[in-house]
Amino acid sequence: MRILPLAVIAALAASPVLADETSGTVLAFDRVAHVIVLSDNTIWQLAADQAVPENLVAGEKVTIVFTSAGENGVAKIDSLTRDAN
Repeated sequence: MRILPLAVIAALAASPVLADETSGTVLAFDRVAHVIVLSDNTIWQLAADQAVPENLVAGEKVTIVFTSAGENGVAKIDSLTRDAN
């Protein structure tokens, strides 16, 4: 009976990626380079095929959901959505 809880703990410990999110105001967005800069000066490199809200411009509020790779930074951006004003 102890094997099942130990297996669950081992499986959870073996998965180093964590989902996270951040929100902010767009300072700049470069559609060609696939880069978004938020007003806190964080720079987010988007995948070339990343879905981005149409006509996204500076000053708009967005939420970025991403998969964290722990101390290695961001593994991938899962979604970028425009927040309702």
